[in-house]
Amino acid sequence: MNNNDKHGANKIKLCVSGSADMSFLPPEDYEKAKELGREVVRQGATLVTGATTGFPLWAAMGAKELGGISIGFSPAYSEREHVEGYKLPVDYMDIIVYTGFGYTGRDLLLTRSSDAVIIGPGRIGTIHEFTVAYEDGKPIGILRGDWETDEVIKMIIDKSHKINDKVIFGDNPKELVQKVLELVAIDKKSNRRVL
Repeated sequence: MNNNDKHGANKIKLCVSGSADMSFLPPEDYEKAKELGREVVRQGATLVTGATTGFPLWAAMGAKELGGISIGFSPAYSEREHVEGYKLPVDYMDIIVYTGFGYTGRDLLLTRSSDAVIIGPGRIGTIHEFTVAYEDGKPIGILRGDWETDEVIKMIIDKSHKINDKVIFGDNPKELVQKVLELVAIDKKSNRRVL
């Protein structure tokens, strides 16, 4: 597989999941989100998000700073509902897929359409995206930070009755993206179905 396809058709799709509300985070975490988006692009992948505000939006900003491709999966059925009903942005995304399935249905399509998921700070929606990806056996990167999401996820994994050996934790966006891409390459090489 050529991860540097100039049209993006064969690029690895990395989902960045995180809180739409970042009011509980310090300003430096906004920059961490942007750096994560930049690293997705630097390392030749396409960014995928929930087409929302907060951490995913800041990751999309970082991706677009470097001219990368950014795809959003919206809970809304149309652009109008996306903007007026859900109060979500359309900026920093090249393509928005209007799922019409609300947040929970959107999460399923978002994670299943991605080759891997990277989790940042978040709350119940982020945990939902993590559990869908975990249950599907997707490669998952957990970004550690001044938030508790990484600790909550560690606890969920420790108490889980299902093992997904493709979950890694890291503090550095560059290294985390690199390790996640290595896991995706192993999956693609083995043609392993993750569902």
